[in-house]
Amino acid sequence: MLSLRDLNRATLARQHLLSRHDGDAADVVHRLVGLQAQEPRPPYLGVWTRLEGFRRADLHAALHARTLVRATMWRATLHLMTAADFAAFRPVVAPVLAAAARRFPEVDFDAVAAAAHRLLAAGPLTFNELRPKLLEEFPGAYDRALGYAVRMLTPLVVEPTQDRWSYPREPAFGLPGLPMEAAPASPDASAPASGGVPALVERYLAAFGPATPADVQTWSGLRGLRKIMTGMDLERVTDFAGRELFDLPGAPRPGGDVPAPVRFLPDFDTLILGHDDRTRVLADEHKSLVATKNLRVRAVYLVDGFAAGTWQIKRSGKKATLLVTPFGKTDLDDLEEEGLRLLAFAEPDATSSALELVDP
Repeated sequence: MLSLRDLNRATLARQHLLSRHDGDAADVVHRLVGLQAQEPRPPYLGVWTRLEGFRRADLHAALHARTLVRATMWRATLHLMTAADFAAFRPVVAPVLAAAARRFPEVDFDAVAAAAHRLLAAGPLTFNELRPKLLEEFPGAYDRALGYAVRMLTPLVVEPTQDRWSYPREPAFGLPGLPMEAAPASPDASAPASGGVPALVERYLAAFGPATPADVQTWSGLRGLRKIMTGMDLERVTDFAGRELFDLPGAPRPGGDVPAPVRFLPDFDTLILGHDDRTRVLADEHKSLVATKNLRVRAVYLVDGFAAGTWQIKRSGKKATLLVTPFGKTDLDDLEEEGLRLLAFAEPDATSSALELVDP
């Protein structure tokens, strides 16, 4: 039986949060099957906290080389993905994204997707540029519905720029230029066209396991996963709550007594959003302090492997301050070394840095 701490340490080991990975940025993104990237900076920080000797320029270069792409993926949100994973798994979740687009039933989905593909074939466009062009072809339609349908139905990548975090506030989207496998017809993973789903499950467990089918479903949006997972060559273990968890044979489970260093996770971090039951890292009583009503997921810091508070960076002139809001008692001295390293990476032009406790 796995205790809560056992489960915590198993997941942190796979997330490279017990010890940083010794490799490159693309390898970390591949191992995590993507990093949430609604905003440009968080994935940089997500890689930084997991990769030894990470340099911002390395991720920037990988984006411009199209080794990595920023695109709509899991849970219909923008993610940083390897180009290979985007090409392999975007068709697998295509029915999930198409189902999300159907919140606007008045849209002619096939016609809109075809028009967007034709318009974007001429070059990348921002959605403020694309929507008026679509309205010329679909007069009287709700422009936001047209834009949302395009995001869900058409595989697109965000075009990187020379901005500090590789993307401007209003980015342009373009066609990926990657061969995509045929998309399945149903969001039910047990449908016949589900060849990529077992591979997806294995990759998820390698990054987030051990886990229940509900965990994988929450992360991916796919349904019918229990039937597929029970038919795979997976190990089954029981956790402290009596639940059956699936895992890859031989996957790391170092044990709950393994020390876990302080780690700072960015806004929308994949670890916070990757499970149906998030208590392996975030206690239920703290959920409302992390996920806001406007769907923002705050940056958190981990102490002894578990979320112990939220953080944000305040910049005043040349001074950068890490504002730490604890859930309970926090000794600022325990956070200082890692916190100052974070500030040095996130605010490299600051001439002074400090940590400051904020009352909850």
